[in-house]
Amino acid sequence: MIEELYKIFIKNPKISIDSREDQSNGIFFALKGENFNGNKFAKNVVEKGAAYAVIDDSSFRENEKYILVEDVLATLQQLAKYHRDKIKIPLIAITGSNGKTTTKELINVVLSRKYNTIATTGNFNNHIGVPLSILRITDKTEIAIIEIGANHIDEVAELCKIAQPNFGIITNIGKAHLEGFGNIEGVIKAKSKLFDFIKENNGNVFVNSDDKLLMELSGNIKSTLYGTTTKADCRSEIIDHDPFVNMKWFSPEGEKNINTKLFGSYNFENAEAAICIGNYFNVDSRKIKSAIENYEPANMRSQIIHSKNNNTIILDAYNANPSSMKLAIENFTKTNLKDKVLILGDMLETGSEEKNEHLKILSLIRENSFRNVSLVGEIFQSICAKNEFNSFLNAGELIEFFNDQPLRNSSILIKGSRGNKLEILIGVL
Repeated sequence: MIEELYKIFIKNPKISIDSREDQSNGIFFALKGENFNGNKFAKNVVEKGAAYAVIDDSSFRENEKYILVEDVLATLQQLAKYHRDKIKIPLIAITGSNGKTTTKELINVVLSRKYNTIATTGNFNNHIGVPLSILRITDKTEIAIIEIGANHIDEVAELCKIAQPNFGIITNIGKAHLEGFGNIEGVIKAKSKLFDFIKENNGNVFVNSDDKLLMELSGNIKSTLYGTTTKADCRSEIIDHDPFVNMKWFSPEGEKNINTKLFGSYNFENAEAAICIGNYFNVDSRKIKSAIENYEPANMRSQIIHSKNNNTIILDAYNANPSSMKLAIENFTKTNLKDKVLILGDMLETGSEEKNEHLKILSLIRENSFRNVSLVGEIFQSICAKNEFNSFLNAGELIEFFNDQPLRNSSILIKGSRGNKLEILIGVL
């Protein structure tokens, strides 16, 4: 079945799972979820020009343009794996608790200076997104950069079977998705599955030599090291991070200062990784420097916004876990930015550690003597002492607060999980 479907895919390589997208001459996969059934949209997409619709409910099959399978999602994953088997190119898989997407973007801008690359779009890093990314690889693609996310213990291993990476990098391992992993040991076990796969398939991993845990996990695997010490194959050092990372790279052609547009010292390691991988794949050092310096974060990941009220906003609200929240606050504390304001949202998916991890963040705020603090979400509100900090159930309530008491000429860190929708605050700041 997959062999026959693959022949159809080669002739119609545009894959869609969204009936609202342009369907002309493509293949629509009718996925199902808790609140939707893609089979119901199959007729509509075929009428809009889709070459085929892959369905798993026979009652929606009308003619030969409807390909009936047992399970649409499983078929999508099998097709992606079959496609990957056919394409013999370097595929770099990226996982980790923090910094995956920024690192992926940095690697992509560096490698694209020399190669025809494809990279995971946005946050398409799960059991659906990874297959879709793999199916974007064409015979013109020279290197693929695939982000692998996980919120349960076996997910990295499962996605590696589909993507079959021959290169890998774990950005770091911290307290993320504790609800799905149980504890930090579960996170370590899950993330290290990438290294296990690379080792079994005689691939190469890129490892931060300054990270003791990652060095231990990568033992006996072919490795290329990046870091700040002389044991690193690709060595850099941070010069400044107030507010943007300024770093020195000891390139094969000599020392190079790289002035990034990356906020926060935690982004230094992300830049290091991209430089190392670019150097490994023989991208010209001048092009590596240029690519890193010209990259500007977007999509609510350490994104810098200058607002109508003359505020400087660091919007880092796409994701939040105890590790990334702590790093963001500590880094914000160390900057020389004036009139600092903290706007923090609940850290979701923290499981049984929910209360304890949020209490630690409150302690960190107190230790650093922040005075202007607004907390958003049910968790923070349930543990926040009355009148100590501003506390709101949702971002809508905070918008009303700022409409009455506008912030002006301030430096604002906005950090929280995606579910808080803190980005809607930008309009009033």
